[in-house]
Amino acid sequence: MNKPPSGEKMKILVCIKQVPDTTDIKWTENNTIQREGVESVINPFDVYAIEEALKFKDAEITVLSMGPQQASEMLRKAIAVGCDKGVLISDKKFAGADTYATGKTIASAIKSKMPDFDLIICGQFAVDGDTAQTGPSIAGQLGIPQVTYVRKLDRFDGQSIYAERELEDGIETVKVQLPALICVLKGFDEPTRPTINGIKKAKNADITVYSMEDIGLTPDEVGIKGSPTYVSRAFRPENKRGECSFCEDINCIADKIKEFGGLNG
Repeated sequence: MNKPPSGEKMKILVCIKQVPDTTDIKWTENNTIQREGVESVINPFDVYAIEEALKFKDAEITVLSMGPQQASEMLRKAIAVGCDKGVLISDKKFAGADTYATGKTIASAIKSKMPDFDLIICGQFAVDGDTAQTGPSIAGQLGIPQVTYVRKLDRFDGQSIYAERELEDGIETVKVQLPALICVLKGFDEPTRPTINGIKKAKNADITVYSMEDIGLTPDEVGIKGSPTYVSRAFRPENKRGECSFCEDINCIADKIKEFGGLNG
């Protein structure tokens, strides 16, 4: 894809999240996921967000995340595959944030520190929450258009992006004027592997870190205090196995369906 006709580099922000390894999930006393000191990976959908950004060969790509200090290593992994800069929004007061507070925090960082962006790319879901709310929340806070359930970016004409998105009953291509935010699904391409030069660049890269005060927020606006929702209970579902029954003819199947409220009348 080409850069803007003005000759200036297109500026893309990719929002990524570190999520706990699904085999190592721990909970805090507030029923939020513990992230400090837990083995983490890049959210799988965010990997494809990075891939879509890398298709813009001449763009300046900044990858940013909100999380503890250990998330800086995840940002370095993104730099190793081709992103240019890493930004970490980190403060202990951010702990326990719901999707609203997270969206507000990230949007505040973008407004105050990276306001000249052209495109924001997010993963559609985070595998530790699966709400699909943070990307749209960021767009709402910034007052920019958003396109969700995008499976690939089709083309770029210098002012607008054409995005191919999935619907329940088919596929549609939409045109959205920049600046805008898109949320992507799993793509068709294999994730880019880091090169030796990329690994060296990532190792030496300076990760910019912003605190709550840096982005102009107060304790009442972030973390648990700034979250209008909370998790009342967290638990692992019991793995119960029901009994199986076998049908040898259609009448038996019909009787079983009626037992569960089907075939009324």
